[in-house]
Amino acid sequence: MILSVASGKGGTGKTTVAVNLAAVSEEIQFLDCDVEEPNAHIFLKPSLTFSQSVSIRVPEIDEERCSLCGECSIFCSFNALAVTKNGIMLFEELCKGCGGCSLVCPENAIRERERPLGVIEGGRFDGGEFLHGKLIPGEPFATPIIRELKRRIDGKADLVIIDSPPGVACPMINSVFGSDFALLVTEPTPFGLFDLSLAVSVLRELEIPMGVVINKAEDERMIEEFCEREGIPVLMKIPFSREIAELYSEGELLVREERWKEKFEELITRVRDLA
Repeated sequence: MILSVASGKGGTGKTTVAVNLAAVSEEIQFLDCDVEEPNAHIFLKPSLTFSQSVSIRVPEIDEERCSLCGECSIFCSFNALAVTKNGIMLFEELCKGCGGCSLVCPENAIRERERPLGVIEGGRFDGGEFLHGKLIPGEPFATPIIRELKRRIDGKADLVIIDSPPGVACPMINSVFGSDFALLVTEPTPFGLFDLSLAVSVLRELEIPMGVVINKAEDERMIEEFCEREGIPVLMKIPFSREIAELYSEGELLVREERWKEKFEELITRVRDLA
């Protein structure tokens, strides 16, 4: 089973839920796909044994061959190439690495070179295999690293937990795509409710069954009423607690306490029943 833990916005407690689920499971595979801000390793404390660079291929123009015909810039939907009477300009930060410009160039003036985006790292933690990605600061495209992480999903694993990036943009969609179930972690605020509704819409479009975890639960009626209207089960509530916040800030797991260990074990059981 592939279980994604996602949220419509940052700061809801998504990683808290993901790492505590991992800590009560055995011989699983854990993927931290929040490659802009990976932090699951702080809690699961894996022993990392390998690192692999991730790059995309971007164009390199042979100016002696280039006739400035403009076919490459016409083809590029992302405006990574601009042709003027004085030459051709490449904005490589906009390039998605599709290779189309080199295919349409009538002069064969475009070669490709590797442009590093980040790394993926992996190893073992107490519960199984651990993988995460790290995007180079300032790079705008996280999805190539997420795709490389997901290529390493073990199809024989009993449980794969994916810690998705927050939001509902391309990184989140790439992370949750193909999941058997998704847990949406939210908080009982107007912003939390709005972003939860966006995430629900995305998962329905992808036809992924889902449940909700309410974090910082204090007055959660607005979330419960929304979930009831939408037919989405609320599977867990985590209270608004200074003790929990302190544990998180120290990189500690909730499940070190028996009562939370039991709650997260029950959550896994309920997810399996619904998936």
